[in-house]
Order: sequence, then structure tokens, then C-alpha cells
Amino acid sequence: MRLLLESVLTCPNCRHQQAETMPTDACQFFYECPACHTLLRPLAGDCCVFCSYGTVPCPPIQAGKGCCQ
Repeated sequence: MRLLLESVLTCPNCRHQQAETMPTDACQFFYECPACHTLLRPLAGDCCVFCSYGTVPCPPIQAGKGCCQ
């Protein structure tokens, strides 16, 4: 199975979209929107900002593993 490593994050505050490469060795708990500087954090029940605001879930979730384990 090939993992997708690029995800487009959408800021819930200003709707700015930014393509980012996801780390494969760590979860990303914080992300600062480059447009409005809102600090994004995972939503309740999600493990990282990519799972909450991205077009593609993080690599561990894609692989069927628990995130950040």
C-alpha cells in the first residue's frame, strides 16, 4: 500500500488552503495558518491537524494503525 504524504490543510477561520507534506515519524499537533496566523489544533477525537483539517489523513491512519503509537 502506497501512503499519500501530501495533504491540503484548510483553515477553519479564514478558509485558506495550503498543501503540506505530512511527517511520517511524528504527529503534528499544531499548525499555524500562514494567512491569518490562527493556531490549529486537532479536533476532539482526532490525533493530529491533518486528520482534522486535511484532505488526506496522516500516514499511520492511512496504514490502518493507531496514530502516534
